[in-house]
Amino acid sequence: MNNVTQGLLEAGHEVRVMTIYTPKHDLDIDQLPEDYIRKTQIKGIFIDTKVNLVDAFSSLITQDSYNVTRFFSADFDILLANLLKRKKFDIIHLESLFMTPYLGTCRRFSKAKIILRSHNLEHVIWERVAGGTRGFAKRAYLKYLSRKLKEYELSVIDQVDGIASISEEDRTKYLSLGCSKPIVNIPFGIDVSTYDIPSDPEGISNVFHLGSMDWTPNLEGVMWFVEDVWPMVHKAAPGLRLYLAGRQMPSDLLYLQADQVEVTGEVDSARQFMARMGIMIVPLHSASGVRVKIIEGMAMGKAIVSTKVGAEGIDYTDGENILIASNPKEFREKLSYLAQHPEEVQRLGNNARKLARECFDNRTITQNLLNFYNSLIQS
Repeated sequence: MNNVTQGLLEAGHEVRVMTIYTPKHDLDIDQLPEDYIRKTQIKGIFIDTKVNLVDAFSSLITQDSYNVTRFFSADFDILLANLLKRKKFDIIHLESLFMTPYLGTCRRFSKAKIILRSHNLEHVIWERVAGGTRGFAKRAYLKYLSRKLKEYELSVIDQVDGIASISEEDRTKYLSLGCSKPIVNIPFGIDVSTYDIPSDPEGISNVFHLGSMDWTPNLEGVMWFVEDVWPMVHKAAPGLRLYLAGRQMPSDLLYLQADQVEVTGEVDSARQFMARMGIMIVPLHSASGVRVKIIEGMAMGKAIVSTKVGAEGIDYTDGENILIASNPKEFREKLSYLAQHPEEVQRLGNNARKLARECFDNRTITQNLLNFYNSLIQS
């Protein structure tokens, strides 16, 4: 959301920001730059989105999508209504499906066009998670959640004026669901120049994963990699060392005892951490949309080995700017090859940086978003 806001401000537009913050995504507004606070007049409301078993059970009875309803706050709703009463807007930009519980308030108090900025098709994620779950009861509940989410997402499609998907794959999926509203692919944008951090040449044999471990697809992917993939990689390429970093690292990973594995947990600076590394892994099996960390890794010139799911939404060329691996054997082959050919780590990283500059520059993406806004305003 910050990159969208900054892009709109830099393009000369007036922006107001209202946000929720949660136990998973904290926010201290006072720590934001004064200029940003002044321009956006940002307001935030805390919502405790931790899973509540009573509410989750109630959703089974009421047929609500608990994944979404736990993001509703009466305080936020009142704050939003008051803002819309005071000020006229051309566009209301809802950042992710979890802001859509406030659609009714937006319609009631504003005539602005409403855009859903879709980060993922949430029901697709939970369908994939459910498919990989072994326990019968848990799998049945996850399938129920994915079904309710799909129903909710389909209803939201009819209520917004347009959708800005984060990947071409997601745009295609929306169309396959019968979406008749205007939809455009607006990928995640970054200021690539801010990622020009020199890499440590000694870190070329450092393999790493960086991601929040309280996101189920990340946790499942890392556990799969540690248990099923890394032992094979270590045997084939004992000189490689694996580093795991990210928020909310579970204790069974924090205290993991495995050959050539170092678990860092949360890091102060993701960019400084990545600068010490050579090869990024993205072992995702149950995600949708675009993985921001892949784009950031590309911008920093990292060689990346990813599953197809992990690389969704990126117009990559396998073997040119990324390596795709679908199973433990392929991960072992790709990583051991890079260990034996350090020049390939450099080549892949350089090509990845070029791709990031061409496809994810925030100024270009902001202009495409503005063009979409204007087309809806004029329609």
